[in-house]
Amino acid sequence: MKSEELQQLTASQPLSIEEEFEMQKSWREDEDKCTFIVLSKCVYDEHNNDIEAMVGDTNIFIIDQETATGEIEIMIAEASARGKKFGWEAVILMLLYGIEHVHLKLFEAKISLSNVISINMFKKLGFREKSKSEVFQEITLEKEVSEEWKKWLHEKIIFEIQTYS
Repeated sequence: MKSEELQQLTASQPLSIEEEFEMQKSWREDEDKCTFIVLSKCVYDEHNNDIEAMVGDTNIFIIDQETATGEIEIMIAEASARGKKFGWEAVILMLLYGIEHVHLKLFEAKISLSNVISINMFKKLGFREKSKSEVFQEITLEKEVSEEWKKWLHEKIIFEIQTYS
C-alpha cells in the first residue's frame, strides 16, 4: 500500500508496519470482517507459491447486524493483473459467500469517484447509487439480495469449493 495510485483508488492511507500488523490481527480475530486473498492461477501453477501468486484481496465488513448489511470492497494491487477479470470473479465469490454463509441481505460498496472502473463493475453487478460525497470524493452503491440476483451471480462464474488440510 505504498503505491499512491492504490491509495487513491482505495481511499486508503499508508500505514506504519505496526499499524499494518495491528490491522492484520483485527482481520484474523474480529468476527465482523471477512477477507479472501486473490491469487493468479497462472502464477501459482507456474511457481507453486501462493505468496508470489497474490494479486489482491476482497473484503466484507459487517456494518449492521440487525439489517444484515455488509460493505464489500475489492483491490487488485498488481497492475499486471488488472483488466483480467480477477476483481469481477473475486467480488462475485465474496458476494455469494456473504449471502450463503454470512446471511447478508444488503451490500454496500464505497468507491472513490475517480475509480471509474470499480464503479462500472459494481453497477454491472446490479448495484445502484445510494449516496455521493463530494467532500470525501466517494460514491456509495448498494444492492439488496434477492433469489433472482443470487441465481444470476451463480451463472456468472464457475467455481468449486475445496477443503484444504
